[in-house]
Amino acid sequence: MQVAIFILIVLVFVAVSGALARLVRVPLPVLQIAIGAALALPVRGLHVEIDPELFLLVFIPPLLFSDAVTAPKRELLALRGPILDLAIGLVFFTIVGFGYALHWLVPSVPLVVAFALAAVLSPTDAVAVSSIVDKNVVPARLMHILEGESLLNDASGLVMFRFAVAAVLTGSFSFAAASLTFLYAVAIGILAGVVALFVAAKALQLLNRIGGVPAEAQVLVMVLLPFVAYLGAEHFGASGILAAVTAGMLTGGSGVFRFLGVSARMQTMSLWTTLSFVFNGALFILLGLQLPDIIGNVPPGLSGRYPVIQPILTVLALTLCLIGLRFVWIWIGDTTARVLARLRKRKSEPFGLRIRLAGSVAGVRGAITLAGILSLPLAMPDGSPFPARDEVIFLAAGVIICSLAIASLALPKIAHGLVEPGEDPGAAEERLARVGAAKAAIARIENMAAAEDGDEGEVPGALLAAADSIVAGYRRRIAASDEADEARAEAREAGRMELELRLAGIEAERTAVRAMFRSREINDHTMRALLTEITLTEALLKGWQARK
Repeated sequence: MQVAIFILIVLVFVAVSGALARLVRVPLPVLQIAIGAALALPVRGLHVEIDPELFLLVFIPPLLFSDAVTAPKRELLALRGPILDLAIGLVFFTIVGFGYALHWLVPSVPLVVAFALAAVLSPTDAVAVSSIVDKNVVPARLMHILEGESLLNDASGLVMFRFAVAAVLTGSFSFAAASLTFLYAVAIGILAGVVALFVAAKALQLLNRIGGVPAEAQVLVMVLLPFVAYLGAEHFGASGILAAVTAGMLTGGSGVFRFLGVSARMQTMSLWTTLSFVFNGALFILLGLQLPDIIGNVPPGLSGRYPVIQPILTVLALTLCLIGLRFVWIWIGDTTARVLARLRKRKSEPFGLRIRLAGSVAGVRGAITLAGILSLPLAMPDGSPFPARDEVIFLAAGVIICSLAIASLALPKIAHGLVEPGEDPGAAEERLARVGAAKAAIARIENMAAAEDGDEGEVPGALLAAADSIVAGYRRRIAASDEADEARAEAREAGRMELELRLAGIEAERTAVRAMFRSREINDHTMRALLTEITLTEALLKGWQARK
């Protein structure tokens, strides 16, 4: 009963945080961590012990799958060079640089343990990045690189973290064995994602052949997909995170959605949107619940002469070290790409200083870092305590908070003015796509009317009226996308008036249906069916209005 109440409390505060973030103008992850920390205050607060493996299983696969499904595949493929450079190269660079810096700054932390902390700090948090980085003020190219990096570096960082922990436990490390294991984890992880997607497609295809299967059954297959991919990869000792990301990246282009009915497609999209919001919020609140106990117990190895100031300065120095390492690596990669482009006589798009700095600050850490560091063993094989375990857990929690705070405060100022005013390239592409789709629809409708004319010698009046009405709507859509300001303004005004009339008609329909229910002319089942159709139509119209 206590677990159920705890879950309900977390869900309530997830909903509350969504409203508060708009009022206090604080990034949602920061606000949710603060709420979790407040709930975990001593005496009358909430406390929860989290199993790191269960934490990873419940939250990470669906969240990364959802982010991968919505990621811009074309842009990520075009930017695969810098993305892989950050997702793999920067991880190894961070492990070496940060590991030695930590061991020098805190000598009580053994070097191998410092490498383990560096590895688990390497992955950036995809959820936190998308929540903090405003896509309207950050150049699209940089945003795509950050998204792609955060989807892929979890696998490389956690795999290297396992190697470092194994080296601590066994006292030995083989670079050749580690390299082979890393390649195995990546290859089998990708394969597991592909296989899970294939199995899901076959399951949906089978449900279609059976016929009459509820849409909810099809939706459930899509919900289980990331978990199947994750568990399948983990079973074979590979990267479950990479498996979930692979399944999400391939879902859109695999054609799996063609096996879903219309109702199932709508329910799937709505459910994933809701789950993403709920899981994101619950993840950061749970993260906040852990922090007071971790930060409140400063390990003796970090206290020194100044028990309060020294731990804070250590965390700040390590966070700035991570930012500095990212800046150096981005600068090296950018410079190398520019030199190679000149040698190949190709055009290059180098980053400026502010974009490099924005990309460095945006590398925030989050849930995967905390879950990974909490999974450290309590004891060595001989029964002795795991070396410096409390110190690295404290430092990891501190770096998470510090990186989020720095990004929240500094990134908006750094990124301000980086995007030049003008039409968003994505909006222009969408406008052209709308025009092309509308023209194709007009051509199809006119061909259908002409075919009727050829078969019967005369176009029926009802068909002609219907065709004219539909074509007129498509022509208004084309006019609304016209580059001429006057034509667009006139078409939009006509569209606005039509929209108002349609919405007024929808409201009248809703009122009439409710009146018929109150007078018992229809039952509640009929009322719900009609109101669902009316609400769907209204949602489509208002969605069109919002895009305009």
